[in-house]
Amino acid sequence: MKLTVNKDQLNGSIQQVSKAISSRTAIPILSGIKIEANEQGITLTASDTDISIQSTIPPHQGDVELFTLEQEGAVVLPAKFFVDIIRKLPEDSVEIEVKDGFQTMIRSGLSEIQLVGMDAEEYPVLPSLDAKETVLMQSDLLKTMIRQTILAVSTHESTPILTGVLFTIQDEQIKLTATDRHRLATREASIRNEEGTQFKNIVISGKNLNELQKLLPDQDTLIEVIRADNQVLFNLGSVLFFTRVLDGLYPDTSKIIPQAYKTEMVVPAKPFLSAMDRVNLLSREERTNIVKMATLDDGKIEISSSSSELGKITEQLDVPSISGEPLKISFNSRYMLDALKTIDSEWIHLGFTGAMSPIIVKPKDETFLLHLILPYRTTG
Repeated sequence: MKLTVNKDQLNGSIQQVSKAISSRTAIPILSGIKIEANEQGITLTASDTDISIQSTIPPHQGDVELFTLEQEGAVVLPAKFFVDIIRKLPEDSVEIEVKDGFQTMIRSGLSEIQLVGMDAEEYPVLPSLDAKETVLMQSDLLKTMIRQTILAVSTHESTPILTGVLFTIQDEQIKLTATDRHRLATREASIRNEEGTQFKNIVISGKNLNELQKLLPDQDTLIEVIRADNQVLFNLGSVLFFTRVLDGLYPDTSKIIPQAYKTEMVVPAKPFLSAMDRVNLLSREERTNIVKMATLDDGKIEISSSSSELGKITEQLDVPSISGEPLKISFNSRYMLDALKTIDSEWIHLGFTGAMSPIIVKPKDETFLLHLILPYRTTG
């Protein structure tokens, strides 16, 4: 293999695929990045068996030539060094030449680096997925949906299925659900589903979705979501992102979402977020994150937290709309802050069904996004 490629393009592709490199892989060849070059493009692949990412550099971008190819071929180069080497090269173009025994020469300007490569034939083949099981959706929408739900995944490996986000696709609707048994987040949206594809019990690791989120463009470009038995492919065009589906049955969370409330209120989003942020200062010092909220007689709510060592913070907030029974409730301030930061609305609807029942947090007059937080039992 011998080629000359634009350094920025190569570095961009390396940064994309390197997210799939694990430093603790039991398979030595997976510590490397596979490079394949032919007339159609330069394809870089990295995998840790849980996720695989493939990025392709086309021969041209408009009228600009991105690489020249003298000889086709493939090699696997150690990611630990290859990533940093390319980023630090002095010139705008990079020459890569693979010689006998996979000895690889990397040249740029007056710099010349020799790396010991590995045989690309030994690199695992990426899964082949049936393109019939495909839905189309906007990249920025998927990115937003992941951001609004991933916060509720569990970090405890004792319940592996809860470390992921449940994808459900039915007709023209997609729904993402995440819960760690203390809180829950759901987000729904409309998509193009011309093939009538259905996703049932498709659970994708929150860690993997976090990496996907970094790759998704902010624009409303269409991407493909393709499923197979135990894999899902997100086709972003020049980047392919494969992820395994978690084993196990995701719990039915629909029954814990209240359909009616004993107390309801609509609060201004920014003032409520700011008040929660200040109250959280002391609650986090106690490492419990517990705050108390109570309705007052004059159309206000009071939020407070206390620390046995530092003191107490009390906030009062005018609530333009409040109805139902008087309320005193305690909850985790960090869970509430996480939820509020995902809601892009001027007004927040809070629904309560009692001091020891779930709290519902969602945008006013909207049903596509919902957060649920379980309260705490406190004394005093």
